[in-house]
Amino acid sequence: MKVIILAGGFGTRLSEFTDKIPKPMVKVGDKPIIWHIMHHYAKYGHNDFYLALGYLSEEIKKYFLTYQSIQSDFSISLKSGDVNFFNPTSLNWKVNCIYTGDATLTGKRISKLQKYIGNESFLLTYGDGLSNVNIEDLVKFHKSHNKMITLTAVRPKARFGELSIDGNKVVDFKEKPQMAEGWINGGFFVIEPKFFDILGSENVMLERAPLEIAASMGELMVYKHDGFWQCMDSKRDYDYLNDLWNNKDYKWCE
Repeated sequence: MKVIILAGGFGTRLSEFTDKIPKPMVKVGDKPIIWHIMHHYAKYGHNDFYLALGYLSEEIKKYFLTYQSIQSDFSISLKSGDVNFFNPTSLNWKVNCIYTGDATLTGKRISKLQKYIGNESFLLTYGDGLSNVNIEDLVKFHKSHNKMITLTAVRPKARFGELSIDGNKVVDFKEKPQMAEGWINGGFFVIEPKFFDILGSENVMLERAPLEIAASMGELMVYKHDGFWQCMDSKRDYDYLNDLWNNKDYKWCE
């Protein structure tokens, strides 16, 4: 499946870094967080990526345009421009970098990629969250219920909003204070192309009307993930993820 990664936000709560680079380019270890997300999907055979870019999009474009030359030794003919890589990267990824506007909201960013996705089921996640969610099991679950959308629900520490869940169905999608169960939207969606009809052409947040409408239609299902999940939303999150990396505790690689 094609994988959309939302990578266009301003990342204002990580201003220590995002004055110069977009949040998906903030590093965990020696790689940007978006690289770790892509690596996780590729592990399950999903390596056709569509990056919905916005703020400082040129930084993400430059990273992937120069990835091969930075990661490898090479020789170059200055006359012809021919390049020979001595140890080319083994990553078999196709990376499509699509600028979707600086101030565009998440729902509109997705709708702008419809022409690239076509009439296919697709995967979607945010460019700032790491998890060890089993993508193969997630896709199998999605195919089993024949609904429009599956999102991955996670249970981090209580500082987010909450999903209202009945069994494996989302009955209410509201960003309200967490209650007893504490399940929240962790990204890692599987989506059918008819969702583009709900998104329409308005500049809307995915997490507001579009998902609320899908939930009210009974078309939003949830895959409960009790394993590792961590977003990078603050300096505290950055420190936590990099502490894990420095201690070789790669929880999102399990």
